[in-house]
Amino acid sequence: MSRVVRQSKYRHVFGTPQKPENCYTDIRLSTNQWDSNYITCNTKFFAVCWEAAGGGSFAVVPWTQKGKLKADYPLVSGHKGPVLDVDANPFNDCLFASASEDGTAKIWKVPEDGLTETLRDAVQNLSGHKRKVGNVRWHPTANNVLATSSTDYTVKVWDVEKGAAKCHVDGHADIIQSIDWNYEGSLLTTACKDKKIRIVDPRTGQIVAETAAHTGVKGSRSMWLGRTGKLFTVGFSRTSDRQYAVWDPSNIGTAVTQENIDTGSGLLMPFYDPDSNIIFLAGKGDGNIRYYEVTDNGSKVYFLSQYQSSVPARGMAYYPKYGVDVGSCEITRLIKATTTGVEPISFNVPRKEGLDVFQDDIYPPTAAPEPTVTADEWFGGKTVPPKQISLEGGFVAREKPADFNPTEVKVAEDEGPATEKELRAEWRKQKDRIAFLESEVAKKDALIKQLQGN
Repeated sequence: MSRVVRQSKYRHVFGTPQKPENCYTDIRLSTNQWDSNYITCNTKFFAVCWEAAGGGSFAVVPWTQKGKLKADYPLVSGHKGPVLDVDANPFNDCLFASASEDGTAKIWKVPEDGLTETLRDAVQNLSGHKRKVGNVRWHPTANNVLATSSTDYTVKVWDVEKGAAKCHVDGHADIIQSIDWNYEGSLLTTACKDKKIRIVDPRTGQIVAETAAHTGVKGSRSMWLGRTGKLFTVGFSRTSDRQYAVWDPSNIGTAVTQENIDTGSGLLMPFYDPDSNIIFLAGKGDGNIRYYEVTDNGSKVYFLSQYQSSVPARGMAYYPKYGVDVGSCEITRLIKATTTGVEPISFNVPRKEGLDVFQDDIYPPTAAPEPTVTADEWFGGKTVPPKQISLEGGFVAREKPADFNPTEVKVAEDEGPATEKELRAEWRKQKDRIAFLESEVAKKDALIKQLQGN
C-alpha cells in the first residue's frame, strides 16, 4: 500500500451515515459466534440473522419501513438451528437463501410488500451437507445457481429449481470461512481455517490452485477483484496484525502485495466495487471502514481514506450498485448492522454538478440485475459475463424479476441427532425452546387477565 499523495478522482471520497430517522432500530441481531456478515440486501429489502430461541430465524425488512421495528415483527422461521448466513438473490428481490446450523440451506420467497405474518415454508430445501452450513452465495450471472459451504469441509453448487447439488467439492482440510464467485461466475475462491486460499472449478469440483495465505490463527476471507481476475484476501499475521494481500491466480504461490493494517481483533469484511475499483474494509467489532483504490489491473493498492464511527459493526452488506443515488455522486452504499440497529452509509465523490449533469467518468456501465444464462446452460459449460446497463437517469426498478419455478421441491429431512454430543445439544435447544414458549404463554395469560379486568 502506498500513502503517497497521487491524482485520483476518488481521492476525496467521504462516508456519511443516514440520519437517525432514516435508520432501523430494535433489530435483534443474532449473537451466534459465526464469522458471516449477518446481513444482506437488495434495492427493496434488507435481511438480518435474528436472535431467536429454539430455532433459526431471519427478518426481511422493506427499506420503506424506517424507524423502530415492532416487538412481534414477522420473521422467516423454518430452520431447526440458528441461521448463520443469508444472501439476497441478485435477480429477484423477493428470493433469499439462508444457511443454518441444522445442516441445510433453504430458499425463501417473501411477498412483494414484505411479510405480514411468520413465513415457515421454504420454496426449496437443500439437504446434503453433513454438518452446519455456514455460507451461501448466489451465482452472479446464472439464474437459480447457488454455492454453499459447510463445516463438513465441503462446497456444493446447486441447481435450486431442481433442489439438486450438481457439484461437490472436497479437498479442504478445515472449516471453510468464505466463498466468492468471480466476475463472470466461472470460478470460486475459498478461504479456509487451514490458512489456505483455494480456487475451485464450480462445475467439475476440482481445486485448480491453492496457496498458504495469512499465517494468523484467526479468521480470513478471500474475494475476487472483479474484471482484474486477481484475488484479494484479509486475515491476520502470526503476530495478530490485521492484514490484506493481493494474489495473481497465474502465480498464486507468492502475494503480489501484502500489507499490515492495524492490531484490531475483529475480522475484516471486504467489499469491492468493480466500477470504481475501490475496496472497502469494515472491521467487525469496530466502527471504522477503510477504503483503497486498486490500479494497474489489481497489482497496486492505494489507501484513500477512512470512515470512522464510535458504534461498532456486527455485520455489513453491500448495496447493489445499480441502486445508488447518482444525483449526489454516491458511488457506494454499505449497510451496517449493529447489535440493535441497521444504518446505511453512503460514500460520495464531492461534486456539486452531479445534480445537473450525469458524471459519466465515475459511473461507467454497471452489472444489470438480470441473469445472462440459465442454470442448465451454465452447468452445461456456458459462461457469459454480466449484462451492462447505464446509470444515467438514476435507479429504475426492474420490470420483471427473474423466474423461479421449482420443478421439484425437496422435502426437508429430519435425520435427528447422530451422536451423544448432538443429542445433548438438541436437548439444550429444546430446553431453551420450551422456556421461550412458556414465557410467551405467561405474557399472553397476563395480557388476557388485564383485558378481562378492563
